[in-house]
Amino acid sequence: MYTKTPVPRAAAIHDLSGFGRSSLTVVIPILSTMGIQVVPLPTAILSTHTGGFTGYHYHDLTPELPGIIDHWKQLKIDFDAVYSGFLGSPQQVDIVIDFIRFFSREHQLVVVDPVLGDDGISYGPIGPEMIDRMKKLIGFADIITPNITEAAFLLDKPYSPSITKKEMKTWVRELSDQGPATVIVTSVPASEKTTSVIAYNRTDGRFWEVQCGYVPAFYPGTGDIFTSVITGSLLQGDNLPLALDRAVQFVSMAIRASFGHNIPNREGVLLERVLNNLRAPVTSSSYEILS
Repeated sequence: MYTKTPVPRAAAIHDLSGFGRSSLTVVIPILSTMGIQVVPLPTAILSTHTGGFTGYHYHDLTPELPGIIDHWKQLKIDFDAVYSGFLGSPQQVDIVIDFIRFFSREHQLVVVDPVLGDDGISYGPIGPEMIDRMKKLIGFADIITPNITEAAFLLDKPYSPSITKKEMKTWVRELSDQGPATVIVTSVPASEKTTSVIAYNRTDGRFWEVQCGYVPAFYPGTGDIFTSVITGSLLQGDNLPLALDRAVQFVSMAIRASFGHNIPNREGVLLERVLNNLRAPVTSSSYEILS
């Protein structure tokens, strides 16, 4: 019998990149600050993330995962959420699917961030087999959070940095048809100075949009930050549009807090300077319903 824990508990299935703020080094502090217990399941260990660094050390942890998971099964651990990100090998997709099936509980949230690439290009360790396997994994998710590159990969469509909102509405419906009830796509172009997050909830058939002011800088790890805030917000009881607002506002704040400092972008945003803002309520809303 499932017993609700006093603190929501999330299994975080991500890589651990030692330097550069991304994956578990942002997932853990964000969810912990939002009052969520994080139980990390590292999929790979990297000396740095792959966004802007070369010569990084990469160690695939696929052989280690079954033993860790078997111990958790023996302990009969319950999870209020299962949240996956970067996977270290195509074989890990089946491991994550088995994990979702075994630890399934009533009212559980399953979030899949299909970490595959950006700007039309796949990330360093990601190959065609991983993209094909990821199409299977999203079918077990309640929510997926691809950027437009990853959405294109999952749908076998050509990547276009100038996709229209009308086209994106078709894309998110098609992605939802593959399983997830909620699809959230980031980095959707809105104008020369703004991008959008567009979300679709199949349960009520509504589309949501939150626009983001453009800052001329790219910081790796912001996708991990965004999805972590979405996950934490929903576990706290926020509705979808409020979770979108919270995530967009927090990522924007983190970027703006970092942009004026003379640090290499590849080190990621200065998360530590803005982390406490996650405890504050959302004071303004900018989400809109798309017709």
